[in-house]
Amino acid sequence: MDAQGKSIILKACDLSKIYQAGELTVHALNKVSMQLFDGELAVILGASGSGKSTLLNILGGLDTPSSGELFYRDENLTRYSDRQLTQFRRQHVGFVFQFYNLIPSLTARENVELVTDIMDDAMPPEEALELVGLTDRMHHFPSQLSGGEQQRVAIARAVAKRPHLLLCDEPTGALDATTGRLVLSVINKVNTETATATAIITHNASIGAMGDTVIRMSSGEIVETLHNEQRAALDSIRW
Repeated sequence: MDAQGKSIILKACDLSKIYQAGELTVHALNKVSMQLFDGELAVILGASGSGKSTLLNILGGLDTPSSGELFYRDENLTRYSDRQLTQFRRQHVGFVFQFYNLIPSLTARENVELVTDIMDDAMPPEEALELVGLTDRMHHFPSQLSGGEQQRVAIARAVAKRPHLLLCDEPTGALDATTGRLVLSVINKVNTETATATAIITHNASIGAMGDTVIRMSSGEIVETLHNEQRAALDSIRW
């Protein structure tokens, strides 16, 4: 547990990821260890190629490490089969990516329903869209929505299944500063109102101020971990 009595939801121990590209060996991660606590908002910072996306994919069960261990509560995910990892992702993890991955022929509500229809304890799509401030846009198609609105639909889709983990990969990467701050405010709202453990990866160092914890990565390693005594107001974040 941390100082506030929160329990560990994810624990990475010496995670390494090695890719072989012909004769070239790429060390995408090198003995990375970290923890994520219930209800925490962590920001993982690093330049392109620092290993942050690789780490996020492993934390979410989209990829597996070459060595090391990853625990979800008391479960060792590195011992899971592909089928078990699929179940872990479906039941416990919500993903938000830089590109929204909405189905163009479905309305905002129907895009969220894709998730809620396969989960036993999902939010109603209307509730998820209300959480992200899109009640009045739920019957619009993606082509009728701005980039920020499409990203908010993607967040609604991710949180509708009530995940224990929300993992966001460059969620503001395709957005301007004003729209990006709005999307970050939605992620912050989801984190605080639902107590969902959240990790945001970004190359934008100023976003670190909104997190409880800031993890800086370089060359596949964690080089610094900081803890903010107080989260910064989102309107203070600069691009």
